Amino acid sequence: MITELGHFALILAFLVACVQAVVPLIGAHKRWPGWMAVAEPAATAQFLLTAFSFGALTHAFVTSDFSLRLVVLNSHSLKPMLYKVSGVWGNHEGSMLLWVLILTLFGAMAAWFGGNLPPSLRARVLAVQSAISVAFFAFILFTSNPFLRLAVPPFDGEDLNPLLQDPGLAFHPPFLYLGYVGLSMAFSFAVAALIEGRVDAAWARWVRPWTLAAWVFLTIGIGLGSWWAYYELGWGGFWFWDPVENASFMPWLIAAALLHSAIVVEKREALKSWTILLAIMAFGFSLIGTFIVRSGVITSVHAFANDPERGVFILMILAVFMGGALILYAARASVMEAKGVFGLVSRESALVLNNILLAVSAFVVFIGTIWPLVAEIAFDRKLSVGAPFFNMAFTPFMVLLGLVLPVGAMMPWKRGSIARTAKPLIPVFVLALALAGLAWAMQSGRSLLGPVGLFLGSWLVFGAAVDLWSRTGRAGAGRLRRMTRLPRADWGKAVAHGGLGITMLGIASMMAWEAEDIRVVQLGESYEVSGYTLVLDQVAQVEGPNYFATRGTVSLSKDGRPIAKLFPEKRNYPVARMPTTEAAIDGRFLRDIYVVIGDPQADGGWAVRTYFKPLANWIWGGAILMALGGALSLSDRRYRVAAGARKAKVAGVPAE
Repeated sequence: MITELGHFALILAFLVACVQAVVPLIGAHKRWPGWMAVAEPAATAQFLLTAFSFGALTHAFVTSDFSLRLVVLNSHSLKPMLYKVSGVWGNHEGSMLLWVLILTLFGAMAAWFGGNLPPSLRARVLAVQSAISVAFFAFILFTSNPFLRLAVPPFDGEDLNPLLQDPGLAFHPPFLYLGYVGLSMAFSFAVAALIEGRVDAAWARWVRPWTLAAWVFLTIGIGLGSWWAYYELGWGGFWFWDPVENASFMPWLIAAALLHSAIVVEKREALKSWTILLAIMAFGFSLIGTFIVRSGVITSVHAFANDPERGVFILMILAVFMGGALILYAARASVMEAKGVFGLVSRESALVLNNILLAVSAFVVFIGTIWPLVAEIAFDRKLSVGAPFFNMAFTPFMVLLGLVLPVGAMMPWKRGSIARTAKPLIPVFVLALALAGLAWAMQSGRSLLGPVGLFLGSWLVFGAAVDLWSRTGRAGAGRLRRMTRLPRADWGKAVAHGGLGITMLGIASMMAWEAEDIRVVQLGESYEVSGYTLVLDQVAQVEGPNYFATRGTVSLSKDGRPIAKLFPEKRNYPVARMPTTEAAIDGRFLRDIYVVIGDPQADGGWAVRTYFKPLANWIWGGAILMALGGALSLSDRRYRVAAGARKAKVAGVPAE
C-alpha cells in the first residue's frame, strides 16, 4: 500500500509541477499577483509529494519488499542496513528519484527564502525550475518508474553491486546530485532574468549563493568519489579520467568560472552576457553528464544504465532546455549591455583570465570525453582517450591558473599596477621557488612534476595568507585582531584558494614520487619498499555479513620499529557473484603505505602489490578546504541579503 501511495504522490507531484511551470509565468507576464503567488505553495507541495514518494521507496528497501522489481535487482535481505538505504539511489531509477527530490528541494528553498526577490522574478525563477522538474518527472514516470511490481516476487533479491557497498559510495551520489542539480538554480535565474530583461548587480548577488552552494556540494561529491576510487578499487590511483568522472568535473570547472564571473557583474556590472552564458552552460554540462551516465553511448565502470530509449529522452531534455535558453540568450542580447569599464591591468581582467582558463579547461575535458563517440559515429573508428591526453592537454591551463591566481586575487578593481600588487608577494614567490629548488635537488630522478607542484602549492597557500594579511590595513599591534574581524567571504576565498594549492601539491607529489612494488611473497617473508619493511604474517579466510574474504595480515615497520598492522582483502559476494579488492592503507600526514593482496601462486606464495604514496591525503585535504572555504563564504551575511532588495520603510500616516 505504501508503494502505491508513493507512486501516486509522484504522479501528483508531476501534475503540480505542470501547474507551477505555467501559471506563475503567465501571472508574471500579465502582472497578476494572484497567479504569481501560486508558485510558492506549489513549490512546497511539489517537494513534499516527491519526498513522500522517495520515503516510500526507501521503506521498500529497508523492509526488503521483494514484490518491488527495483528492490529485487538492487538489494538482499542479508545486506547491512546502510547499504539497504544507499541501495535506493545505487541504481538508475532510484537515483533519478533522488535527482528529482533534490530538484524540488532547491525549488522549495527558492520559495521559502526568496522573499527579498521582486515578485515577478521570483515567479519566473520558480516556473523555470518547475519546467525542469516536469521534464524529469516525465522521464521517471514514462521510462524509469521505480515502483514497478512483480507478479511473482522471489524469496530474496539479487544484491547491490558490491563496488557500491562502501560508506564512501553511500554518501558520494547525494552530494554529487546536490551539486549537479543545484546548478539548475543558476540556470533558472539566468532564464528568468532573460525573460524579465533584467541582468544587473542585484541579479548577480541573488544567483551567487545558489551557485556557491552547488559548487561546494559538487566539490565534496567529487572528493568522495576520488577517495573511494583510491581505496576501494585497489589500483592505487585517485583519478582515471573516466567519462563519468569527467561528467562531474566539467560542471565543477564551469561553476567555478561562473562564481568568479558573477563577482564582476555584482561589483562592476560588466561581463553580463558571459555570466548568463556560463549559468546556462553549467547546468547544460550537468545534463550532458546525466546523458553520459545513463545513455550507454560511452562505456564506463560508473555508468548506471545502458538503454538507448532513456538516452534519447535525456537528449531531448538537453536539446529543449539548452536550445531554448540559448535562443532566448541571443534574442535578449540588448539587455546585457555592460556598464562598467576597466583597464587591462585590473581585478576584472584577472577574473576574465581566470574564466578563460577554467572554460578552456572544461572544453578540453569535454573534447577528450566525447571524442571516442564522435570518432565512432563520423569515422567508424573505435578510439580511447586516456590519461596521457588529459594530463598533457589539461595540466598547462591549471599551472597557468595557479600562477596568476594570487596576483589576480589582490589586484584592485577598475585599474591597478602589477608591480604594486606583486610587491608583497615577492617573499612568497622566493620561498616557493626555494622549496621547488630543494625538491629538485633532493629527488632521485629529474622529473619537473614534483618541484613544479611544490612551487604552485606553496605559491597558492602562502599567497592566500598574504592576501588576507594585506586586508588588515596599516601595520600595527591591532592587525591580528583586525584579521579575525575580516568578512567571512574574504576568509572563504583564502581558504578555498589555499585548498586548491594543497590539492595541486598532493597530486604532483603523488604522481612524481610514488614507488610501486609488485612481487610474490611467502608467508613470513619480509621485503622493503621506500625504506619501510613489510612482512606477510598470515592469510586467512574470513566471513562478512554478506561476503567471504581472503584476508592478509601484513606487519609494517621502519628501522625495526613497528608502525601498523595492515589487513588487505579480496572479497567475494556470492549473491552478486562478483569479487572486489579492499586495499589496506596506513595513512599518515606525509605519506600512505598502500597494500593490495592478489591471488595465490603455484609455489604457495601470494601476489602482493605495495605502493609508497607521498602526500596522498593532501589531495582530499585540499578538497575539504575548498569546500570549507565555499561554506565560509556562503555563511557571510552579504550572501544572505540580496542587493537592491531592501525592504521599504513603512510610511507614517498623520493622525486625523
